[in-house]
Amino acid sequence: MPEFAEASGRPQPAPAAHSQTLSRGIRVLEILAEADEPMSIIELAAALDVHRSIAYRILRTLEDHGLVVRDPAGLVRLGARLAALARGVSRDLQAAARPVLTRIANELGMTAFVAVLDQGEIFTLVSIEPRQAHATVAQQPGTRHPLHMGAPGIAIQSGLSATQWAALGHPETRRSEAGEVAALGYASSHNEVIPGLSSIAVPLLVPGESPASLAVVYISSLHSPTDIGAALTAAARTIVAALS
Repeated sequence: MPEFAEASGRPQPAPAAHSQTLSRGIRVLEILAEADEPMSIIELAAALDVHRSIAYRILRTLEDHGLVVRDPAGLVRLGARLAALARGVSRDLQAAARPVLTRIANELGMTAFVAVLDQGEIFTLVSIEPRQAHATVAQQPGTRHPLHMGAPGIAIQSGLSATQWAALGHPETRRSEAGEVAALGYASSHNEVIPGLSSIAVPLLVPGESPASLAVVYISSLHSPTDIGAALTAAARTIVAALS
């Protein structure tokens, strides 16, 4: 028994119990958010590693709250209610970023988005696609990818202190490119998160918000990385100023 327990004469409290059903329900939402298309109940049950009857009960509860919906073929996708809930996440940051993202997306002809650090991963908070472009890339809000991959993650890494980085407990070392962001002005990547795509990102440090980055993703562009980085840096300053 630990010394504290002996001195106090009281047993240590048991660890707080977690709700397995709630955890599975949240995992269903994460799986659907990461999927490229609607999924069947059988596929969801396999992804959760549970019996189909358990997956069905979880889905019925999520359906009752409008968080998932099923089409006539029985395939499951995220529901509109989830989007309504998501609007409350970093509401001020989303509101300040949307007009800036819209301008950047249309000026550069690229999908522009804000990515935030969430539980050691990169999470797309809000994104805007250009109105007119020969080919655009969808960067759906809610998508995730590892922190050590892609320009958004490199840009976020560049703004983390040694203490913040250590607290993440990542097995990977910090990307060497993160140390170059301050001098270069931006982070870049190609063929990392999604094969064939390029990304440019800059840190977006808003007081009171999770570490974030402002980024674009594209197939090809006539704009140089330096020009894109400069446009993103100016846009990031505009967002920060709007929230100050």
